[in-house]
Amino acid sequence: MTLDISSAPIASDTTDHAPPTPGPRARWAHDLSASLVVVLIAVPFSLGIALATGAPLTAGLAAAAVGGIVVGLSGGTQLMVSGPSAALTVITAGLIAQYGWRATCAVTVAAGLLQLLLGARRVARTALAVSPAIVHGMLAGVGLTIAIAQLHVVLGGSPESSAIANLLALPGQLAGPHPPAVLAGTVTVAVLLGWPRLDRLPGRAGEFGARLTKVPGPLAAVAVATTLALTLDLRLAHIELPAWQPQSLVPTLPHGSLAGVLAAVLTVTAVASVESLLSAVAVDRMSQRTGDLDRELRGQGLANMVSGLIGGLPIAGGAVRSTANVRAGGQTRWASVLHGVWVLAAALALAGGLRRIPLAALAALVLVVGLQMVSFAHIRNVHRHREFPVYLTTMLTVVAFGVLWGVGLGAATAVLLALYRLTRAHVDVETGPDGSVTVQTHGPLTFTAVPRLSRALAGIPVATEVTVVHDGSFLDHAAYETLHGWRTGHQAAGGRVSLVTRRQDDEVLDPDGTVRTGSSPGPHRCRAWTPWVGHRCIEQQEDPHSWLLDGVRVFQEHTAPLIRPELARLAREGQTPSQLFLTCSDSRMVTSMITNSGPGDLFAVRNVGNLVPAPFEPGAADDSVAAAVQYAVEVLEVRSITVCGHSGCGAMKALLEGVHERSGSPTPLTRWLRNGRGSLDRLRRVPAEFTDRPVVDLVEQLCITNVVQQLDQLMANPAVERRVEEGSLRLVGMYFDFATAQAYVLDRAAGTFSPVEARTEARTETRTEACAGAGPDGLPDGESAERVRKDGRVPASDSEEGPQLAA
Repeated sequence: MTLDISSAPIASDTTDHAPPTPGPRARWAHDLSASLVVVLIAVPFSLGIALATGAPLTAGLAAAAVGGIVVGLSGGTQLMVSGPSAALTVITAGLIAQYGWRATCAVTVAAGLLQLLLGARRVARTALAVSPAIVHGMLAGVGLTIAIAQLHVVLGGSPESSAIANLLALPGQLAGPHPPAVLAGTVTVAVLLGWPRLDRLPGRAGEFGARLTKVPGPLAAVAVATTLALTLDLRLAHIELPAWQPQSLVPTLPHGSLAGVLAAVLTVTAVASVESLLSAVAVDRMSQRTGDLDRELRGQGLANMVSGLIGGLPIAGGAVRSTANVRAGGQTRWASVLHGVWVLAAALALAGGLRRIPLAALAALVLVVGLQMVSFAHIRNVHRHREFPVYLTTMLTVVAFGVLWGVGLGAATAVLLALYRLTRAHVDVETGPDGSVTVQTHGPLTFTAVPRLSRALAGIPVATEVTVVHDGSFLDHAAYETLHGWRTGHQAAGGRVSLVTRRQDDEVLDPDGTVRTGSSPGPHRCRAWTPWVGHRCIEQQEDPHSWLLDGVRVFQEHTAPLIRPELARLAREGQTPSQLFLTCSDSRMVTSMITNSGPGDLFAVRNVGNLVPAPFEPGAADDSVAAAVQYAVEVLEVRSITVCGHSGCGAMKALLEGVHERSGSPTPLTRWLRNGRGSLDRLRRVPAEFTDRPVVDLVEQLCITNVVQQLDQLMANPAVERRVEEGSLRLVGMYFDFATAQAYVLDRAAGTFSPVEARTEARTETRTEACAGAGPDGLPDGESAERVRKDGRVPASDSEEGPQLAA
């Protein structure tokens, strides 16, 4: 199963957007309640995973208890709950069949030790570079393998040693099923699938069903099947919970080749680590927290070592238990720890009741989990990103040959697909009415495209005017020599050749080899959207109007075609921004640049000093800002308001110099600056600070203190105050330092500004998907993928896609 956590807007990285922190007693109450919910899911799930692997069923409970307690205490993601993993089921089953149970425990211990070493080396983030197509293909292959094996148990038989053997034996099993086992399994599947829909029943039945759905579906399904088996006295195989014998728990070294044992350890380490780290990132985003991935990896390693030593299954973090923990209101790591304690108590105190559970019921539970790991939403999303060959290869190879081969061949397929895309190029030749020829190339021109390019160029008549337009992709030495060698010959025969590179700007290579920009005549000599990148790309002219008009021409030529569909949509639907952004009029302050936003994203208000006039202040009130705030809050219904100051603000310098208090007739500027007197008072009483560095000078300290003061003055607006108290509007303070291009965000409780850090692990995940489909966890997979704009740009809130994580 997978879980998609869509990225939050830029302001969600601030402490202002974090949910309010309850007191210690309330946190304990939340953690206790959440742990009870999670344990009801963990017990049947852990027993089912143990059954699917062929390990002692106590091994599943032991792993669940260790995962909760050990990872809960030592892990780096507070709200993630670890335990036996469905993704490791096939691997563990293969190890048990090859080496035996006690040797498998030794492999688990070794894998845990390797995870500890990797965590100590701080390499956790490298696991996030695995292509989601490979991860989802592996999970789908594992899910199919589990489902095929457990289908034999539901039919009253026993699974074979491999997925292929299970498929070959399935016709015979279907010809002679065991009716009581089929009945128990069918009831389990029916309850499991129908339980979440009980609240949709009409009338009072729906109200009663809504109360019932508070009980986890897996627990309800197993309980109903067990009750049915006892009531009808069905002759079924039940689970066996062997007593833990100290001498049987001591791991033994596997017998076999050293290479095979090392491959087994590396496989368990890789799968458990990738699953746990992807889960940790997504759970942190869902709970709006920031965890330590290296500490999480060390915690997983320690838990696997303990689990292997006491006879438990391999452990990994997963989505099902973690999502239940977050949704049930878990606040701290103690929710996971308490869940582990309850699992241990259930294993010791409820052994008699657990032994009454039919094997067919647990097998049906795991069968449904396995099928849900094959997500059609993920298949559609992978297909949309042209990664389906990687997904399909990984999935089929996992089913046929195992996880290690599946991941290896999936990675090889991904590499070959990338090489194919990097070397694929199209060459189109068009002849105009005047006899001129245009050769357009699309894609990287490498040595593999030279034959195609040479054939196209050879067919051009001599002594013609030719324009070769390259799309700006990679051009290697072989293609370069081919182009320039042909150009020399064509010009020698009386023809004329222009080589044009069309990116967002056009570069024309003249026959003499010089490069000039091919945009419309005028001062702009740089790419569209970037005329601000240094004055070296702008020819200074005496007439600023000509410079401005030329910039508009460049926009019409290059940028307007790209964004015209999006602007047309906005023209039809109107503006629906989610944020009001109030900042300074300073010409250096480019709001769209520092927020990575586009048309329709921000409702912006700019004034001298990013001031919010306090109402009813004599001689200083100004209705323009208040009107914009009221319109944004009441009409546009924005969900956040950001006040953003900046370094070197001239208004703040003027305030420190006392310009607003000078005698004489006040000017409009001095009257406006009087709105900043509250910031001067705050500077004397409680100046704001940075968390990571001292302020440069008094001007900078006033700049950040002014942001804090303006947030307070915003609360004087009745519309803002009402929405903030309702919890539907949040206020955010920001500061941008021009010299370092660094943005800072205000922690209002502490009155300090912290730097906004780049989130590279999230960007790694973005490259293939913004998860699709509504998974079993009920989260809106695929929502982010649909939010990609029609012009190809990704909104600021989608620039860091939620990673995928396994159940």
